[in-house]
Amino acid sequence: MTTSIPPDAVGRRILCNGDYGTVLYVGSVPPTTGIWLGVEWDNHQRGKHNGSHEGIQYFKCRHPTGGSFVRPNKANFGVDFLSAVREKYGLNENEQDAENGTEISIVIGRKTVENIGFDSIKQKQKQALACAVSWPALEELYIESNDISHLERPVDVLHNLKWLDLSNNCLTDGNQLHLIADLPRLERLILSNNGISSINFPDVGFGYKTAMFPSLTHLILKGNRISEWSVINELDKLPKLQSLDCRNNPLMDTDKNKETVKQLLIAKIGQLKFLNKSQIFPVERKGAELDYRKKYGLECLKAGGNQDPSKNNPSEEFIAAHPRFQLLCEKYGFPEDGELKKEQPFSLKNQLLKLTFTCPDKPEQKPIEKKLPDSMTVQKVKGLLYRLLKIPGSELKLSYESSKMKGKEFELDNDLKPLQFYSVENGDCILVRW
Repeated sequence: MTTSIPPDAVGRRILCNGDYGTVLYVGSVPPTTGIWLGVEWDNHQRGKHNGSHEGIQYFKCRHPTGGSFVRPNKANFGVDFLSAVREKYGLNENEQDAENGTEISIVIGRKTVENIGFDSIKQKQKQALACAVSWPALEELYIESNDISHLERPVDVLHNLKWLDLSNNCLTDGNQLHLIADLPRLERLILSNNGISSINFPDVGFGYKTAMFPSLTHLILKGNRISEWSVINELDKLPKLQSLDCRNNPLMDTDKNKETVKQLLIAKIGQLKFLNKSQIFPVERKGAELDYRKKYGLECLKAGGNQDPSKNNPSEEFIAAHPRFQLLCEKYGFPEDGELKKEQPFSLKNQLLKLTFTCPDKPEQKPIEKKLPDSMTVQKVKGLLYRLLKIPGSELKLSYESSKMKGKEFELDNDLKPLQFYSVENGDCILVRW
């Protein structure tokens, strides 16, 4: 624990008696004396109030009982990245042999690695990284749960690092990631439970790929404080990102329909192949991107967009909010008038679809009209048809024809997906074959 308060304490992560929190206020709390830290706890059960005391609001919490005040000497603000490396891997900065430049050996597991002298390393932070110099072939580094709050740029070391675990630390400032963004071979970065709320790559604008994290394919951001879609837009700048895990972030609760949030994430990051440990199949990506066009087509028109490519010039604000919209329109075409979606309030009535079931290969079978929830899976639809037509579901093949795109047929080829996944809408026709 520390009695000193860092000058940038507000926004920093702390650890107090085993609980993690974020400092949102530093100052006095009358009628008491002395300085207090106003903290919002990750576990709201650790808190007592919403940031107010005796009618005065000192800070605001997302949960009504997620905050409390603690004395500075009870808070652990953590250590910097390089100090954690030194502590984790046993580098003793006062070791006489190291200071004299004498070669020593370090044993990791059952392997002994050669250790070069430290005489050329003078700065304290560089001494901490000297252990990395000793391991030129190091590929995996685990420094989770070390209360790291600041990173240092690793210079001339860790060139072969492929896996870095910084989970359960205090890296609330996403800009800290810029300091490790030049690691040339880093493929997997684990940043779970750090309190991160923003990430940005300012070296390029939207539609371009950043030079940062050139080899990063897997990014784990579970349990952070990400609530803005702008963060997801930034992640699309990563040139090789294929897998993202962003569960347990406020962003995942921005829509009552979890499938909608998933579709937006897929549509916003073009090269993603895995999301929250689930594979993204080509048909799923196509459905998400088509629906994204429909969802934001009206907004684009209001912002200066146009179905005529020669007149299509949406505002900078729209492009910043939806960087991939123009690219998707180039890929699929601008949505037609009949495809444009108007936002509906969430209710069961608005989620019921009036559908017509026809059997194109059995003209003697009369069409059947049914109202079904858009969350109903293809498998359950087949179960319903079994009861209506007495045809085993395993023999049924379903597709649908949009009421707005006559003559175009879309296959419903995944029994576990809901109707909304395929963008089935009110008035569409389900084609049944067996």
